[in-house]
Amino acid sequence: MMTGSESPEDFEAFAITSTPAIEDIAIAPKHDAPQHGPRPLPLFLDILWKETQNDTVFRAKAFEGLKKYQWAKRTKRELKAAIVATAGSARLLHYGGAGRPIIFVPSLINPHVVLDLSDRNSLIGYLRERGLNVYLVDWGFPLAEDRELGLAEHVTQRLLPLLADLKEPPVLAGYCLGGTMTAAACAMMETSALVMIAAPWDFDGFPPPDRERILALWDKAKPMCERLGYVPMEVLQSGFWTLDPGRTIRKYAAFADMPEGFDAANAFIVVEDWANEGAPLTYAAGCDLFERLYGANESGKGQWQVGGEMIDPAGLQCPFLNVISNTDHIVPAASASRGGKELRLDSGHVGMIVGGRAREQLWTPLAEWLLESNRR
Repeated sequence: MMTGSESPEDFEAFAITSTPAIEDIAIAPKHDAPQHGPRPLPLFLDILWKETQNDTVFRAKAFEGLKKYQWAKRTKRELKAAIVATAGSARLLHYGGAGRPIIFVPSLINPHVVLDLSDRNSLIGYLRERGLNVYLVDWGFPLAEDRELGLAEHVTQRLLPLLADLKEPPVLAGYCLGGTMTAAACAMMETSALVMIAAPWDFDGFPPPDRERILALWDKAKPMCERLGYVPMEVLQSGFWTLDPGRTIRKYAAFADMPEGFDAANAFIVVEDWANEGAPLTYAAGCDLFERLYGANESGKGQWQVGGEMIDPAGLQCPFLNVISNTDHIVPAASASRGGKELRLDSGHVGMIVGGRAREQLWTPLAEWLLESNRR
């Protein structure tokens, strides 16, 4: 048990981390095994220290939860889908089913598996059980030659080629930044419907202090990212933590008291592993995200072009389901695109996909809308 009097440096002996040398790599080091710790760990420890400076008991509990998470046993889950197309490092995964194809497009930030997290917690699996023909995009791990692949090029050179051989116009369903990019794809190909789930569009809708912090983070990180040729996942994670540092620590303290092997503990481990993994962004995609979207708000001002097309989800002719959460702190409701049929939730950005109320709030109404769109 920690006494609460130690300094952050004292804990680096037991806090597992890895900092591989950047050599003989594609675009960044690719870990063969999960790190099993918050990334970047030094920043996490700094946040923990500051958030618990007046409560040594809470501090000890948070460190106990961190150590418990790092050493928890894990079982590798096998892919339950067929790889039906590739484009660069990206893959299109088919989970089976017949009828109109429904293509889920995750964010470039964090792995695609949040949409198929576990056998007991999978939006994709649920929709497949409802009889829908479901596909999932895996963006993969960018290569060195992908340095100049911006957000638009991810659409034109990755997403569109993945979908080129589909036999009929698909439903495109994008989550988070994947929803922003999916709207662009809908403007450039024939689709039967669009779903945007917690997708940022009008960046003027972000609270000014949050937006300023994110842009300040990019201003500091950009010179390093330019030299590397990519944006490390740690840079992005740091931005998320600054939005609610207290919650970042509280969840680890709560995990310390969860009985091992129970559903809540297992769910925490799986979600945190997902949040602490992920490929880097290409340098060009990072510039686009932080400068053209967060900074200039090109999408919200109607100035974002992809493949020569001006992108406006509200102007698309296909049916459009716009999923917006009133309590999302990562992508605030005010930043969502206007238009379409709105499905309003009261859930966190990740919780709406994998949380305890996800089936009730999102999975079921989304399935009903998709089934109805198949009948049109």
